[in-house]
Amino acid sequence: MRFRAKIVDVSCLSHFSRIVNTISRLAKTCTLRLADDKLYFILSDKVANGGVSMWCELQQGNFFDEFQMEGVSAEHNDIYLEFMPENLSRALKTAQNAKTVKIKLTKKHCPCLTLAVELPSLSASSRIVTHDIPVAVIPRKLWSDFREPSVPDFDVSVYLPALKTMKSVVERMKNLSNYVIIEANRNGEMNLKIETDLVSVTTHFKELGSPPWVFDDATQSSSQDRDPETMAEARVDIRKLQQFLAGQQVNPTKAICNIVSKRIVHFLLLHEDVSLQYFIPALA
Repeated sequence: MRFRAKIVDVSCLSHFSRIVNTISRLAKTCTLRLADDKLYFILSDKVANGGVSMWCELQQGNFFDEFQMEGVSAEHNDIYLEFMPENLSRALKTAQNAKTVKIKLTKKHCPCLTLAVELPSLSASSRIVTHDIPVAVIPRKLWSDFREPSVPDFDVSVYLPALKTMKSVVERMKNLSNYVIIEANRNGEMNLKIETDLVSVTTHFKELGSPPWVFDDATQSSSQDRDPETMAEARVDIRKLQQFLAGQQVNPTKAICNIVSKRIVHFLLLHEDVSLQYFIPALA
């Protein structure tokens, strides 16, 4: 297994840093999958046990000036590494005005992602700062645990309001309850509600619009036949929603919320070269 990559372009570097920073706020540890043309950051807490899951996909060609890898074998040309994204985020912070950043899979006292950050200096020779980020190599037999989560047939799909607005609403609600009900309908209306013995608060968002999904034959029939006024709802842990909203630095061009009534809320953030999916299971 081999991996080496290099970023020279400053805007690519800062975009990559923002994505890693977002990931580090969403997951303490995650899996980095390296493939020929893409990188994936994967968090697969078992949704069945109430954990969230995340799938973030990047086109490597939009970030790296050089990118070489050899996977486990010719047939399985991938590398799966478990690591703490916070460590990578911290290392990238030191690289804000770097001339180049090289990333390489190395074997020190343990396998590491080694970042060599070339910083500008006043003398002719440049300064190189090196960071070793410990990783665990995930064996081939466990790869199936890290497949892209399938999106169940959703009842309602709606564009999200401005994430900053949503974040400030959720932060205020968090002081009143541990749970929030997210509900939406096919008319592009969405509500955030909390209900406790003492208080009931609802924030309404209107005219959000619905994404133009290509409905293939029967997959979304449940959504198609639905009355546009009827709300689909899911009650979720408000801290998980807040963590998702607080972590956002991707500035998506589109942000979508799909709800499977009483089962799951699926968020999809799209940027021209990144997509981030985040799944929060509903609570009874």
